[in-house]
Amino acid sequence: MQVLVVLAHPNEHSFNHAIARTVCETLKVNNHQVTFLDLYKEGFDPLLPASEFSKDTVLNQTIEHHCQILSGADGIVIVHPNWWGMPPAILTGWIDRVFRPGRAYRFVEGDSGEGIPEGLLKARAAVVLNTSNTKEMREMLVFGDPLERIWKGCIFKLCRVHRVYRKMFRVIVTSTHEQRVAWLEETRGIINEIFPSDDMAGRKTSI
Repeated sequence: MQVLVVLAHPNEHSFNHAIARTVCETLKVNNHQVTFLDLYKEGFDPLLPASEFSKDTVLNQTIEHHCQILSGADGIVIVHPNWWGMPPAILTGWIDRVFRPGRAYRFVEGDSGEGIPEGLLKARAAVVLNTSNTKEMREMLVFGDPLERIWKGCIFKLCRVHRVYRKMFRVIVTSTHEQRVAWLEETRGIINEIFPSDDMAGRKTSI
């Protein structure tokens, strides 16, 4: 499988980076082809210019490359912190520019854009791994879980990725080394479950 891993965190020493490394390592052990995008390290420009609104526009080399990677992915893994109930701005801008009409979704012929779009992505599974510094009970009672709706309903389902697994690791700021080790082991388990090796996938199919 071709699996796209996207990381959005500015601190290379963050737990988000540790999660992303663990994801990539596990996918490679399972014999998947991994494309890793570290948006901050790459210096990705999140600003969507008016010139990119049209689905027929000629894209610059970077955006075209990212669109091709997304379109060709059999699976997608997103890693980012929960900031104000949203992904970091750089990741939101990446979605704006790369989840494009004609690439990630399209409107059927005769639809002027007010209808329900048809998803185009090839990927059939996605994993979203988040971090938070708010305890679960307070977060759910006070803020709810907008990231759940954003990723599952507003992005992936609309683009035809129907199997979406999401996990929030918390509380990062007060976590111990032992907790983080356990969370990384949990990350391995999640990736092994959603993106098993070809041998394991064959065994599950035969069963």
